[in-house]
Amino acid sequence: MTKVLEKAEGCTWPGLTDPLYTRYHDEEWGVPKDGEHELFEKLVLEGFQAGLSWITILRKRENFRKAFHRFDPAKIARYTDKDVARLMADPGIVRNRLKIEATIDNAKTYLELRKTTTLAAFLWSFFENGPIQNSYTTMKQLPAETDLSKRISKALKAEGFRFVGPTTMYAFMQASGMVNDHVTGCPRHKACARLQRAFKLPQQPGAR
Repeated sequence: MTKVLEKAEGCTWPGLTDPLYTRYHDEEWGVPKDGEHELFEKLVLEGFQAGLSWITILRKRENFRKAFHRFDPAKIARYTDKDVARLMADPGIVRNRLKIEATIDNAKTYLELRKTTTLAAFLWSFFENGPIQNSYTTMKQLPAETDLSKRISKALKAEGFRFVGPTTMYAFMQASGMVNDHVTGCPRHKACARLQRAFKLPQQPGAR
C-alpha cells in the first residue's frame, strides 16, 4: 500500500479520485482472501510494488496478468531467458529484471510448497484467531510493518520466496483482509469487519 494522507471522514489514499483506485478500495482492499491463485497474484504484485505506488501497479494489473499467463505458477516456473527478455521488452508492466526473475523463482517455490501444504493454509496459519481487527481513526496511525509481518516475511524467505520483506508483507496483509486497516470512519471498516468475522480459516490439506 502506498503512503496515505489523513482525512477525518475515512480512508484517503493519493489517487483515490481515480475510479479504478476507488473500486479497489471499495471492493477489494481488506476483503479476506483464501484462493491460491488470488494470493499468489497478490504476493507477486506486492513484490513489484516495492519502491513504487500501488496505483502504478493497479493500472498495469491487467497487463501483468496477460504477460505472466494469468499468474499460473506452473507456467511461470517454466519461463526461460527468452521469457525474461519478452517481459523486459513489455512496456505494459514494470520492467525490473530482479523482480521478474524473483517472480519465476517464487513460482518454483510455490510449487514446492504445494507438495506439503497450500499457500492459503501457510499464510493464514499465522492468524489463529482469524483476521486482526484494528481500530485506527486516522491514516497516520497505520504502521508500515509489524512484528507479525516480520514473522511472516521470515517464514516465506525460509521457504525460498523473494521480495517478501516485512513492509511488503504488511501491505499484503492489509490487501488480503488479514488485518482490517480501513479507518473507523470509513464505511468499509464495518463492511470488512463483517466479512472477516465470517471468514473461515483455511485448513491444512488432510485436516478435518
